[in-house]
Amino acid sequence: MRTIAILGSTGSIGKQALDVAAAYPEDIKIAALTAHHRKEELFEQVRRFQPLAAGLTSGEVTIPDDVKFCKWYFGKDALRNVVRDIPSSDVLVAVVGMASLSCVLEARKKGKRILLANKETLVAGGHIIMPLCRMDHDNPSLIPVDSEHSAVYQCLQGAQGNRFRRIILTASGGPFRTWTKERMMQAQPSDALKHPKWSMGSKITIDSATMFNKALEIIEAKWLFGAQSHEIRVLIHPESIIHSLVEFEDGVQLAQLGTADMHTPIMYAMQYPKRKPSISGRLKLEDVGTLSFAAPDTERFPAITMAYEVLNLGGMAPCVMNAANEVAVSHYLKGHISFGRIFDTVRHTLDKLSDLSGSDADEILLGDMKARAQAEQYISQN
Repeated sequence: MRTIAILGSTGSIGKQALDVAAAYPEDIKIAALTAHHRKEELFEQVRRFQPLAAGLTSGEVTIPDDVKFCKWYFGKDALRNVVRDIPSSDVLVAVVGMASLSCVLEARKKGKRILLANKETLVAGGHIIMPLCRMDHDNPSLIPVDSEHSAVYQCLQGAQGNRFRRIILTASGGPFRTWTKERMMQAQPSDALKHPKWSMGSKITIDSATMFNKALEIIEAKWLFGAQSHEIRVLIHPESIIHSLVEFEDGVQLAQLGTADMHTPIMYAMQYPKRKPSISGRLKLEDVGTLSFAAPDTERFPAITMAYEVLNLGGMAPCVMNAANEVAVSHYLKGHISFGRIFDTVRHTLDKLSDLSGSDADEILLGDMKARAQAEQYISQN
């Protein structure tokens, strides 16, 4: 049995992980649950799954009598303290932002397996995290939960020790795949939040619309699979049936196919190495009919080009790109800036701060703060 602490249990990934746990109580025990501010939802989850501990990062609240049976943690250190104190075999990192970095480092310090659904951790800190992790298939200490990287990881099981030639990350193209650049740059948040295939949280849905999600995934692929920038490619695939591919030297490409449902990669990570019956729909290719593919339009979606740029720059450039994007998306969702200003904000911040260095967690967090401040300043002055 796997005992799992879920960081971010009231978010989209966290709730779907609990669906998996509920379907397989004989295989999965929930050790801990955490949320940021959705306390009532967290209380209900605690009642249902009876964890050893729970946490709220937004601060201390009054705990109802019927959930006082577990240990409670509050404040900005709640996540790390839960990982440190509560016994578990696995930690599902499903929180957004840099708060995850210390949690992942703590999990590895405790010898726990990381189920990673957070992009920022590897984008900003891959150089300090991956030396602590194993990505083999016999006894991995980190398993990616992102559908694309989960697909690559599964495809590499068929490599039999052979190195890949290329990793091909697929992308739906988001809600603006067919929009003109002029129309897209003025898109409203309500438009950007209508993803054609995936059900996700608001931040990652906007990232899908800008394709910054794919930019971050390019950087993640470098760290997860030891890929060089020229070995990572993006392929637009609107049907979202092929989740990624791996090409080998002999020209053979292995692909992982499935429905556009995050329950599948979540369950793969939580149950690894076992494969259990799906709790979501099964793929029927005869119903899909046609699969289509195209190269990404980097003029309309400059995030892809920025990803390769920051990979080649190295250092803190990926962290700066991520931080600036987070700030810009937050302002966009609040109606403060236009869709096109997201790209402008990231570009400006990169130009100002791409030469920062970050050799440890403290320096990474400091660089993240500097990038956020620079992005905020740019938005306020333009």
